[in-house]
Order: sequence, then C-alpha cells, then structure tokens
Amino acid sequence: MRIVVLVAALALVAAAGVVGIAVLGDDGSARTLQPRSGHPPLSLDLGVRTDAEAQALRRAATLYAGKQYAAAERIFARRRSVEARVGEAFSAWPDGSLADLERLGSAYPGKGVVQLNLGLARFWAARGDAAAAWRRAAERDPDTPYAITAGTLLHPDFARGVPIFVPAEPFPPAIARLSPPQQLATLQARAGRSTADALRYGVALQRLGHQVSAERVYAAAARKAPNDAEARTAAAVGRFTKDDPSRAFSRLGPLTRRFPKQPTVRFHLGLLLLWSGQVDEARRQLRLARAADPSSPMAREARRLLTGIAHVGTK
Repeated sequence: MRIVVLVAALALVAAAGVVGIAVLGDDGSARTLQPRSGHPPLSLDLGVRTDAEAQALRRAATLYAGKQYAAAERIFARRRSVEARVGEAFSAWPDGSLADLERLGSAYPGKGVVQLNLGLARFWAARGDAAAAWRRAAERDPDTPYAITAGTLLHPDFARGVPIFVPAEPFPPAIARLSPPQQLATLQARAGRSTADALRYGVALQRLGHQVSAERVYAAAARKAPNDAEARTAAAVGRFTKDDPSRAFSRLGPLTRRFPKQPTVRFHLGLLLLWSGQVDEARRQLRLARAADPSSPMAREARRLLTGIAHVGTK
C-alpha cells in the first residue's frame, strides 16, 4: 500500500525488538518465563523534539541499539531527565538495573516511559509482573507511543501499533518538504481551516503515537461535518483500541449503510479487520471498497492492500 506522506517522527523507538513477546497465556494467566541473555531492548521516544537533551538521548539510544553500552551509559549519565535515568539503568544491565528501574517505577507510576521499560526489564530478568507495568503505561499515560507499544506487547494477536487513518488525498508537497517540527506546527495551525486539514493533523498525531489527541481531533472534525464520510470514518478509526475493538467497529458498521458508495468506509473497515487478524472478512471489505468507486483513490489503496495480503493464508 502506498504510504501517504506523513509527519516523520524523529524518535528512536526500540519497539521492533520487543514485538512478539507474549507474556500472557491463552487463559490470561502469566507465562512461566526464563531470564534472557544480553541487554533488554530500550524504548525511548522523543517525538519531534530537536533540543540538546533530545539529541543527546538519541545519540545514546543509537549507541545502545548498537550494543555500545558503556558509551551509551556515559551520555545517559550526564543527563538527569527521566528518559536518561531509564537509559542509564538499561546501559548498566544487569548491575543493579532492575532495582533502579523498580525505584523509578515507584517514583513515576504515571510515566509511560518508565512503566513500559520497567516491564521490559522485568520480562528480561523473569522477575516481577511485566504485564502489570505495561498496563500502567497504557492506562496512565495513554496519549503516548509508550502506551501503544505496551498495547502491542499485551495483545500479540493483533498487528503492531494501531491502525492509522488513510486520507483519500496525499499531504501537500509543501508540507512534506518541511522539517518534522515545522510539519507538525503547520498542520496544527491549519487544522481549523477545513475538514481535510483537520484530518491531516489527526494523522500526524497518530503517526507520533498521540492516539488520544488524534481521536479528539477526528471527533471534532466529524461533529463539524456530520455528512462527510471521511470525517466520520476517521472518527471511528480513532476510537480503535486493542482492549475494546468494538469501540471502532460499532461506528464503522453503521457507516457502511450511511455511505454505501464511499469506499473509504469499507477500506478502513477492512484495515481494522486486518489489524484484528480477521483476514478473510478484511479481503471482502476491501473488495467492496474497490467496487464502490473503482476510479477513486481509496479504491486504488484497496487494490494495493489486497495485493499485499494476496499470499496471506486463509483460515
């Protein structure tokens, strides 16, 4: 599927290293774990920040990802932000690392960066309740990439991350040429101009992991334009959570009847079904999106997505 031009996050997130970790059994109970060798993956997200602190933390995170732990620790140790303290504890692994992270967890129970990484450390050491820390990250700091990564870890049967709304038209090239901080500021400033601008800002927020903020932007756009199929669809997509997917599906289903000839509704219904692992029904919805208006941009997106999942096995 063509990737629509979006705000580029400057964050270095190690979430890819932890996707696929399943700490809960089929009955919801904790799995029996064994300590893992090496350092655990570190997850830091600095959004579109370009300040000196953010640049230093990115350098340290890059060194950490490259297994240059001593060099990373030296940079983390020179900073006293919560992110730096988490990075320093990880870099010193395992020498007192888990104890340091437990203290941070007690001091910052509502900080997603602390709770997510505390869960990773617990999982790596096979000590403590990793899932409990991830739940705190998701519940207490929900408008962050850490909450999204926590959701990925807690729900391994779903696709990674969250489904992001796909607007029918690409972002203006003038915005795409800006730096990431300028892109975000410009999109925010333009959000009140039109429904399309509001939806673009919502997409940018989703791409940066601010799912709660994006949901609010989409919902406001739908209230202002209740007869706009894209706005109503975006508002439904923004409601998706892995804990309760029905929040989104219950809105998208009625929209297929309200806007039967608008392929964006069927397309996004198919997208959410794919996220939930319901491949066969997703194919059906994507084919309906393609047939609703074969020459539309969303029909083209549906064709690309169908091609991409052509070899995915059926149940």
